[in-house]
Amino acid sequence: MSSAELEGHEGHEGFDCSRARLQLYEYLDGEMDPDDCVKIRAHLEQCGPCLKEYDIDQIIKALVRRSCDCEAAPMELRSQIMSRITTFTMTVEYRD
Repeated sequence: MSSAELEGHEGHEGFDCSRARLQLYEYLDGEMDPDDCVKIRAHLEQCGPCLKEYDIDQIIKALVRRSCDCEAAPMELRSQIMSRITTFTMTVEYRD
């Protein structure tokens, strides 16, 4: 589905096609908020083009897992990834 088609496609259950497609891997990885999970599942049940993209992404993820499961990422790559991950800390002060 092209980006023009995604933008013009009406959303289902609070998820338009653009949002659903952006969050497919989050959904596949089980990293979504439970409420959003229900919404994207409902969207996929009602939207054939997004369901097709979901099926393709699921197949790709399975192929990658099967092909790379026994190999660890190179240490240099792991270091680069870890250096790009940032931690956000917030201090809250309460005033009386």
